[in-house]
Amino acid sequence: MELDLSKSAVTALKTEAKSLREDRTWEGTPTSHAQALELVARKHGVRDWNTLRAQAVRPVRLAPGTRVSGTYLGQSFAGHVQGVQLLAQGNRLRVILHFDDAVDVVQFESFSAFRQRVTAIVGQDGRSFTHTSDGVPHMVLETAGI
Repeated sequence: MELDLSKSAVTALKTEAKSLREDRTWEGTPTSHAQALELVARKHGVRDWNTLRAQAVRPVRLAPGTRVSGTYLGQSFAGHVQGVQLLAQGNRLRVILHFDDAVDVVQFESFSAFRQRVTAIVGQDGRSFTHTSDGVPHMVLETAGI
């Protein structure tokens, strides 16, 4: 089964912005719709609404067996998708990846921890919602045909 989140991604992001705008109004900080869209974009780790919208329309298509590459905790990898699950939020996927070669996920010279199979939660753009302390997403996926 191939999952494509593009259909509702933009609608979900706009709904998120509307909700944020309403929350901020209740808190006494009126926010325009355009400002709310920009805040949503920054929340998702991109510089502006136009960038986020472009990413939402070009989703990563994932299915078991799909070849992927990218970075995990700052380390480059290549591998394939073992499993994919659409989460209840509707715009997030839990992916299980098997790397061709194990990746050292520790950046200390005196210690190593290799991982060959990992699970991550990613958005329709293939980026994880969690970030390292320097702001880099834990996982950034790329597939052929994007």
